[in-house]
Amino acid sequence: MIKIIKNIFLISAFFILSYCDQTPQNKNSAKSIVLIKVFSSLTCPHCADFHGAVYEKLEKEYMGIGRVKFEHHAFPLDLAALNAEKILQCGSDTQTNMKFLTELYKNQNKWAAGSDIKIINGSIKKIGTDFNLTEDQMNKCLVDKNLEEKILNMRIEAQKNYKVKSTPTIYLNEKKYEKKRDYKSFKEEIDKLL
Repeated sequence: MIKIIKNIFLISAFFILSYCDQTPQNKNSAKSIVLIKVFSSLTCPHCADFHGAVYEKLEKEYMGIGRVKFEHHAFPLDLAALNAEKILQCGSDTQTNMKFLTELYKNQNKWAAGSDIKIINGSIKKIGTDFNLTEDQMNKCLVDKNLEEKILNMRIEAQKNYKVKSTPTIYLNEKKYEKKRDYKSFKEEIDKLL
């Protein structure tokens, strides 16, 4: 009886080991993920250009299959950017917020123009209504001092921890990206990390 149990154990162990994935996980593993951190101001034209040239292509080619994680980090350079960031952060759904971010950048030359902050806020809110934000929600976010402090602290932390001095400042896996901001150059750097 003991001999039969030993044989069953040995056969089971053989099958378990033969079906285990024995390949080592290295940086070229299919499970590799590149983390992209973009420190940007919503009124920065270079940030809008980068987002337009790179983000949507990344989303289709890498993010959809889980190879790239994209993070937008608020680094407002003026009051209009701060208010746009407050309204952007009114929403709680990350996917919707990223679509809202894309729309803010696409329409930056419309809403960010001028010096009257009330007109600018109204233009931002018009875009926000397309993303299921109510006028009341957005007005509350605009006067929310805790939200404002959170965003400004994010900027301070970015200066301290990532040495951000201008926008956009981009990091790939915690290493500052300083090459061309076109998709081809950016893709080459991502592919080296995968």
